[in-house]
Amino acid sequence: MEAQEIKLLVKKQKVFFETGLSKNVNFRKEKLNSLYSVIVRNEELILDALKADLNKSKYEAYMTEVGIVLSEIKFMLKKITKWSKPKRVRTSITQAPGKSVIYHEPFGTTLIISPWNYPFQLAINPLIGAIAAGNTAILKPSNYSINTSKIIKQIIEEVFPEEYVSVVEGGRDENTSLLDQRFDFIFFTGSVAVGKVVMEAAAKYLTPVCLELGGKSPCIVEKTADLRLAAKRIIWGKLINSGQTCIAPDYVLVDKVIKNQLLILMKEAIINFYEEKSLDCDYYPKIISNKHYDRLLKLVLNEEVYYGNETNGTQISPTILNNVSWNSPIMQEEIFGPILPILDFEDLSDAILKIKEREKPLALYLFSKNKEIQNKIVREISYGGGCINDTILHLSSETLPFGGVGNSGLGNYHGYYSFKTFSHEKGILKKGSLFDIALRYPPYNKKMTLIKKILK
Repeated sequence: MEAQEIKLLVKKQKVFFETGLSKNVNFRKEKLNSLYSVIVRNEELILDALKADLNKSKYEAYMTEVGIVLSEIKFMLKKITKWSKPKRVRTSITQAPGKSVIYHEPFGTTLIISPWNYPFQLAINPLIGAIAAGNTAILKPSNYSINTSKIIKQIIEEVFPEEYVSVVEGGRDENTSLLDQRFDFIFFTGSVAVGKVVMEAAAKYLTPVCLELGGKSPCIVEKTADLRLAAKRIIWGKLINSGQTCIAPDYVLVDKVIKNQLLILMKEAIINFYEEKSLDCDYYPKIISNKHYDRLLKLVLNEEVYYGNETNGTQISPTILNNVSWNSPIMQEEIFGPILPILDFEDLSDAILKIKEREKPLALYLFSKNKEIQNKIVREISYGGGCINDTILHLSSETLPFGGVGNSGLGNYHGYYSFKTFSHEKGILKKGSLFDIALRYPPYNKKMTLIKKILK
């Protein structure tokens, strides 16, 4: 799409927003119901597109993409009416007589830029929040996952007029043209590097943003953990989408006493999930592009391979690296692939310090039966969110906020938090006129003692 066409599209959406139709709660619910129906009707086409882009099996694609989206729509439909109502809050005695009310209003015309790794879920889920809150939206899916982008465009055009919700396909030029426009809110999911570009563009107009980024998410395995269960859940979380998940366990920090046992159990879990020849398994995903494939292979160079490191086309078999150094190249960037470095520790406090020396991660996972250690990790380390004795699943909860902190992101979403993210909370004090307290008006002499008694 040409830059002038994008400019005109943004203008159309702003005009449509001013009609007030997108603010109507029944209209929002009607459109979300239609979106749900069209997704269900096109389910096979969506699954086929995800297979073509990432070699995702139908089961994995439904579990991690389509099913999550449908569940989010249903949850929103149940809650929109309640969330959209003005909320009465306590009024201070100093503001009497009066009522304090919070109104949730949409920002206006929003831009949603989504990535290629979960191309359907990470495009549509934020869109659900934007619609539920009453905004218009322009959706920019990734050019890497071209098949899924096309089916997203087809679905959106079937449900929405372009002045309400529209899809802009394309690559860098379209991204640049979109970021040149004045939106009322920008939602971005992707890398830290591109997130900085988005934030810089937004700063030009002081446009609020939500940045869903990434980073190196650690997985700590403490000696009281159920090791067999930990191995299964770590490997499952790491190898979904062949490791191309922003909250995948990026590396494992394991107590030295139990490391060898954990390594054996993780290898066993890989074989149980994908058999001895994982690259022959028809439900094992591929790496999105040659560029990312080549980057991953370079990260394994000069490392001690405990298991795996076989290749086929743009597939890399599940790979475990042992005795990895904190200074290793693979520990300097987010892996985003099916390669799992193993580091050990003798003192948990030292492990915590190592994590805290680095950028704040998007996720952290702890395997431990010790409640004191569980509380210690949650309390002492800053990170976006995570699980205790599991991986990944906090992402799928409609009642938990999902988002990063520091270098791993800004803002959060899912369920109510999506509605809140795409809304401005407008605070209104409604004053009565039966009487008027003279204390606030000048002259102020002889009023200091009384005002201190009231406000202290």
